[in-house]
Amino acid sequence: MDRTAARSKQKRLLKRLARLDSLAVAFSGGVDSTFLLAAAREALGQKVVATTAISPIHPRREQDQAVRFARERGIELVLLHTGELQMPEFVANQTDRCYHCKAALCRQLLVLASERGIAHAAHGANVDDLNDYRPGLTAAREAGLTAPLIEADLSKEEIRFLAKEMGLSEWDKPALACLATRFPYGSPITPDGLQMVEAAEEFLADLGFSGVRVRHHGSVARIEAAFQEIEKMAAEDMRMRIVERLRAIGFKHVALDMEGYVHGKMNREMGESHDIGP
Repeated sequence: MDRTAARSKQKRLLKRLARLDSLAVAFSGGVDSTFLLAAAREALGQKVVATTAISPIHPRREQDQAVRFARERGIELVLLHTGELQMPEFVANQTDRCYHCKAALCRQLLVLASERGIAHAAHGANVDDLNDYRPGLTAAREAGLTAPLIEADLSKEEIRFLAKEMGLSEWDKPALACLATRFPYGSPITPDGLQMVEAAEEFLADLGFSGVRVRHHGSVARIEAAFQEIEKMAAEDMRMRIVERLRAIGFKHVALDMEGYVHGKMNREMGESHDIGP
């Protein structure tokens, strides 16, 4: 990565943001939206508002971290209570699930912006997302949201580097997609299933495992972890702790994926030739 080029892109981003009258930022608490929000705050001051979706598909820990970040920085944060589980097209969990979710969120964000007299709304997609299967990007573009990080040609690697330089503790935060991505396409998304997944991942995070996915295959929990952590998970004492806890949560069987976490694995059933999705 060219650090000089990354810093130049950051300056370009700040100049573009400074030209906006006001901005509402879709803020999930991940590294991309955190970096965008911090940059918007630097460029616009009090003319930026953060919006965070509150829903069973978003881990409570992530929501709490987003609220804490905004509070510490003195940024106004509006919580949007989204209702994905009341949307049949979302609950059915077909391959366009993310499109319907993002479209609904964008509508709420734009209503808020209109009510507040905020001129623009943005989300934190980066240029790497353009090479992935992201139906949510289509929904955001159709709704009229801007993607300042894409406009500045910033990649995930550059964003992490710049976030670290800005002193953002989230700079190395693992990517964490919404909990709906833990269900295979075609498997309905249920409140109970979401609670089971969140409880299982919360438990594993408390054990010190980072970026773990617990995939919900009915009665089976399939754990995807970083390859270097598989041996630790499979050690006898740790293995039994994990099995006992996940069975108490409601899974009847617990499997450890020997391949480890691979970006896009859940999309293999689509028959695509490339890995896509979280």
